[in-house]
Amino acid sequence: MQYCSTRNSKYTVSSAQAIVSGLAPDGGLFLPESIPAFSLEEISAMARLPYTGRATEVLSRFLTDFTREELAEYIEKAYSRVKFPPEAVAPVVRLDDCANILELFHGPTCAFKDFALQLLPYLLTASLKKTGEHRTVVILVATSGDTGKAALEGFADVPGTKICVFYPDGGTSNIQRLQMTTQSGENVMVFAANGNFDDAQNGVKRIFTDQEFAKDLSGRGYLLSSANSINWGRLVPQIAYYFSAYCDLLNQGRIQLGDPINIVVPTGNFGNILAAYFAKQCGVPVHKLVCASNQNNVLTDFLTTGTYDRNRPFYLTTSPSMDILISSNLERLLYLLGGRDDQKLTALMKSLSETGKYSVDAQVLEALQKDFAAGCADDAKTAQTIHDTYAQDGYLCDTHTAVAVAVYRAYAQTTGDRTPTVIASTASPFKFAGTVLPAAFGVPAQGDDFGLLKQLSELSNQPAPAALAGLWDKAERFTTVVEPMKMKEAVSDWLR
Repeated sequence: MQYCSTRNSKYTVSSAQAIVSGLAPDGGLFLPESIPAFSLEEISAMARLPYTGRATEVLSRFLTDFTREELAEYIEKAYSRVKFPPEAVAPVVRLDDCANILELFHGPTCAFKDFALQLLPYLLTASLKKTGEHRTVVILVATSGDTGKAALEGFADVPGTKICVFYPDGGTSNIQRLQMTTQSGENVMVFAANGNFDDAQNGVKRIFTDQEFAKDLSGRGYLLSSANSINWGRLVPQIAYYFSAYCDLLNQGRIQLGDPINIVVPTGNFGNILAAYFAKQCGVPVHKLVCASNQNNVLTDFLTTGTYDRNRPFYLTTSPSMDILISSNLERLLYLLGGRDDQKLTALMKSLSETGKYSVDAQVLEALQKDFAAGCADDAKTAQTIHDTYAQDGYLCDTHTAVAVAVYRAYAQTTGDRTPTVIASTASPFKFAGTVLPAAFGVPAQGDDFGLLKQLSELSNQPAPAALAGLWDKAERFTTVVEPMKMKEAVSDWLR
């Protein structure tokens, strides 16, 4: 299967080349030239497999440069019991008569990004060999919180790679920051960027599209690549867990084969919900994809009106991984809904770059609203939802998951839609103990982060994840703050 750039349909590469490059030379994102189709019978057969088998079935249809045996080996290593202790890997837990929680936080960094970033190092290093690339690959990542740690954890000390992460200074939870700044590994670097996530993300994009810088690094034996969800190797592993969720609902008797489900995803960069969209396009019966935003509700407004406008106040919220105003993965969806018209897509992205906004035509808006619903929840609503969900359903959720639950409940009440629903839970509540404690239990958050972990563990009668509790005695290695316009120089100096 070949992959094309969203900004030049004639520029095509193999799946291995797309993974190595991350971003197309023209700044476009890679997409498969066709979407594989799965029959209901094939999905039913997948339900009899463990998670690793399901993931192998899905990825083998997208990544045709790899043999099934290669993918099975990588997937077994990425989702081993050492890294993902629960037998189900991505368990589906009943919330109420209609809603179910897809728990995506049982990996080594307690966030859903582990599903892609434990697998990506295997895919990338194999892709380098398949494409005959001998330079050291330099992974650049902009993170709003979870991607950075998951990428660092996945690539630490992987031969032939280096990884550099930029996070917004003051724009993550303290636990998220410590997860990154204490990272071990001889090939890793972490910088705080002065500004918000969009500033960091735009800085990384500028580096990727700087041809002179790429040439300079190549002369020094380096090749740039990305571990953000702009890299197809990041997105495709996420498609698998939506297939798996449908299979689990079948096995639990919550649905019958062919019954539609709704999928609710808390999202900022639009990658996780785009993976659910691809699952639907592949054949998973999905009625509605519900896009849940926090107070930075640029996606809610876009899906409601057809106008994307980042010219608005930026809020630091209790769900920091969603504090984003430029949703990069939306480009992939617009390209598809626009009939793969690269000129039309490029015009939209040019408008976003120059004016901070764009509007889609009526046909694209109709297609968007056919598949997607949207809603948002501010911090007060998020806190109330954490409380209500624990009090009424006995389920303790983090802030991002609470945004999704709040939006789902508002959607269900407004529409009367009783379709069985999967809500993606993207992080452990222990990553945001300072917010979850007062919301769920009505007690003030006191003491340092590790005291909060202990307090939340005692009140919830749940053990704090070892990956978080073990941070308390680790020294911070990375404390440098850089200006977004100086990010290229920071990377260059690090690589000298």
